Amino acid sequence: MSWTTPADLRAQVQRLWDRGDLLRATVTDAVSWPLRLNVKVPAASDLSDRFEAVREWVRAIADTPQVRIEWREWNHRVQGMQRLPATVWIDTLQDALAFIGKVRQAQRFAALWHKTAAAQPPLLAWLSRRPIQALDLVDRWDRLLAVVAWLQAHPRPGVYLRQVDVPGVDSKFIEGHRGVLAELLDLALPPEVIELDATGVAQFARRFGFLDKPVRIRFRLLDPSLPSLPGCPSSSQNLPDITLDAASFVALALPVRRVFITENETNFLAFPPTADAIVVFGAGYGWEPLARASWLHRCQMHYWGDIDTHGFAILDQLRGHFPGVASFLMDRETLLAHRLHWGEEPEPVRYDLPRLTPEEAAVYDELRFDRLQPRLRLEQERVGFGWLTDQLRSGL
Repeated sequence: MSWTTPADLRAQVQRLWDRGDLLRATVTDAVSWPLRLNVKVPAASDLSDRFEAVREWVRAIADTPQVRIEWREWNHRVQGMQRLPATVWIDTLQDALAFIGKVRQAQRFAALWHKTAAAQPPLLAWLSRRPIQALDLVDRWDRLLAVVAWLQAHPRPGVYLRQVDVPGVDSKFIEGHRGVLAELLDLALPPEVIELDATGVAQFARRFGFLDKPVRIRFRLLDPSLPSLPGCPSSSQNLPDITLDAASFVALALPVRRVFITENETNFLAFPPTADAIVVFGAGYGWEPLARASWLHRCQMHYWGDIDTHGFAILDQLRGHFPGVASFLMDRETLLAHRLHWGEEPEPVRYDLPRLTPEEAAVYDELRFDRLQPRLRLEQERVGFGWLTDQLRSGL
């Protein structure tokens, strides 16, 4: 039976709730009333063939609360004069909310709206855009407004989140709500105090002028003749493993010709001595801190990642900062020579990578289209050490 049921009618109103329309309607004219609901009614043949089922359906629709039914008279050739629903209406917002059991939630949202209108009128646009999310935040909304007010009073404060002095708010609260706070602050603060090119949750601190935990860059000198830090003597057997904050790394200006980047710590530690070179441990801090080091842009850069789709995606991202970076041990020859060490990539990427060379793109296509084996992956630490040293001796 495909006739509209009371549950179908509720589902139509529930969809309005899920889209936020009914919450918006508590404070604006977002919905026009009365609201007509879609109804599929029995056909003439149903009255002939399923008369008792039709009667049960009419009774169920008639007993549905909070709706208004317009009826029509139907003179059926077999059953005679029948009275059937023609249209179903929800007359008011309160009827709609009661129909799906959302009266209290709507009252809480209305209270939230009026409180925000008094304290932070610019944020009404956010409430209108994200009413369901706002309702989920109702128990935290006062604290969110307090953080917004604090930033208005202390634009680009130049302190750590830990130093924000707002009753009931600590750094964990701010960190846990950076996404929504960023959207609220974008509305509440003047554009000149927002660093607009700092986007995403990870750059919340920079966007709004907080101090951020320093990014630390770890690298090893691969040539004992390179100048090192005081107290870090170099020899071919003891090459320093150094970690610096990004600003100090940018200021180094090391006299090197080649820079290798590897994502695997064991490869980083075991990377063999190489003239005029360093190796950087790319441990997930992103490429922007490296890109700020102008001296790196004068070097020959080599990226060594896994031979899998994510490895090539990372290489593609790196080329957005260092267009001339070359891949290292991510070629088809290396892949086929290590067939015994092939593994499986859990969640391959499949999208195009425009910054790959034709040779790299060919390998990437073999991986993303499963031409050699499904979800193929060769992790970088499974590449033979002799293969690595031979490649370095060949002069790349």
